[in-house]
Amino acid sequence: QVQLVESGGGLVQSGGSLRLSCAPSGRIPGLKAWAWYRQAPGQQRDEVARITSSGSTNYADSVKARFTISEDSFRDTVYLQMNNLKPDDTAVYYCNAAQLTSSGPRDIWGQGTQVTVSS
Repeated sequence: QVQLVESGGGLVQSGGSLRLSCAPSGRIPGLKAWAWYRQAPGQQRDEVARITSSGSTNYADSVKARFTISEDSFRDTVYLQMNNLKPDDTAVYYCNAAQLTSSGPRDIWGQGTQVTVSS
């Protein structure tokens, strides 16, 4: 079973930047889109950014113009560049691969990486 391995989280001051990476342990047939989600303590998991297999991107209003999702198809890796970070961005960030299989749609999740933004 394919696993997603995330990296790049950490502690950063307000206004700083981080880049998250997510790489699968193997090929993902039927991959339709990559996405990043985040979950703060006591909150639900919300989608932050998405990139489809055709290259279309979508962002949550709270991160527009600050975050950029991109994909390196050669390395099969997806990134989330986060600039001008704010304390409200503090959360565990999860990578997600949306796959379409013969049995229907399937989500693959990473283990999560902590991002902490200090004021």
